[in-house]
Amino acid sequence: MTVVHGETEAADKADGGSGTGSEADAWLAERFEEQRGKLRAVAYRMLGSLEEAEDVVQEAWVRCSAAGAGDVVNLGGWLTTIVSRICLNTLRARAARPETLAGPRIPDPVLSQADGPTPEQEALLADSVGLALLVVLDTLAPAERVAFVLHDVFDVPFAEIGAMLARSTDATRQLASRARRRVRRAGATEPDGAVAAQRAVIDAFFAAARAGDLTTLARLLDPDVVVRTDGFVGGPAVLRGVTTVANAVASSASPLAEFRPVLVNGAAGMLITLNGRPAALMAFTIIKGRITAVDGITDPHRVRKLVG
Repeated sequence: MTVVHGETEAADKADGGSGTGSEADAWLAERFEEQRGKLRAVAYRMLGSLEEAEDVVQEAWVRCSAAGAGDVVNLGGWLTTIVSRICLNTLRARAARPETLAGPRIPDPVLSQADGPTPEQEALLADSVGLALLVVLDTLAPAERVAFVLHDVFDVPFAEIGAMLARSTDATRQLASRARRRVRRAGATEPDGAVAAQRAVIDAFFAAARAGDLTTLARLLDPDVVVRTDGFVGGPAVLRGVTTVANAVASSASPLAEFRPVLVNGAAGMLITLNGRPAALMAFTIIKGRITAVDGITDPHRVRKLVG
C-alpha cells in the first residue's frame, strides 16, 4: 500500500524500515509513537469521545503492525487513513443504533487546570476545537463528518478522502461543504479573546445568577444563546433565547454550589461542586464578550470520571 499525501517519509524508511523483522518492527513502533498524538487528535474530532479515540488508536496499531509498512511512502498519511476508516465504521455503527438520551449527547471535553493544559492535552487540542463544535459535528452524517474533519481541520485532499469514502472527489467536496454550512449556521466558532477575558464574563454570569439579576444576565447573553445539557437533571435539555436562559439560570442557582475555574478544550469553563463532590461541568462559548453557548455535563458519575 502506498500513501502519497503530505511529505514523504522515504528517507526515514530507508534508514530503518527495511531491516530485519525485529528491526522493522521496532522502527514501526517508534514511528507510530511519533504519530500517536496526531492520531488521537483525528479520532477525538471524529468521535467526540476520549475513550473511543484511545481505542481507535490502539486498533490502528494492531492493524498496521500486522500489515507492516514495507512499501508505505508516507507513514503519517497511511496511519491517518487507517484511523479515519476505523472512525467511519464507528460513526456508521452509531447511526445504525442511535442512543436514547434524555438530552443531547455532550461530547467528552478535554479538561485541564485553569493554569494551562499539559503537553499531552496541548497535542490533542492542536488546531483547537471547542466543545460547541463537537456538539454540532455529532449531528452530521458519518461521511460528512469524516470529510469535514479530514479536509477542514487536517488538510487532507478531497481525492484521498473520496477514495476512503468510495465517492468521487466532487461528491466528497460537496459533503464537506454541507458540513461546513451546518457548522456555520450553528455558530460553532471558536471563542474570542484571551482566557482571562472569557473568565471575567463567566464570573459575572455566575454572580448574576446567584443574585437573581436578570438584567445583568441578559446583558451577558447573546440574543441567540443556547444551553445544552445531557438531561441528567430533570427539565428541558436544550434552552434557547435570552429570556428563557436567564430565567432558568436564575431559578436553578444553588447557594451551596462552589465553583472551580477550569479549561474546557482550551477555553474558560467551570467545574461545579456540591458538598465537595463534582456535580457538573460547564463549557462556555463567548463571542464578542457575550455567551453564545453553554454545554453542560450534569451526570455526576461522568463528571467525576472526567475530573479524575
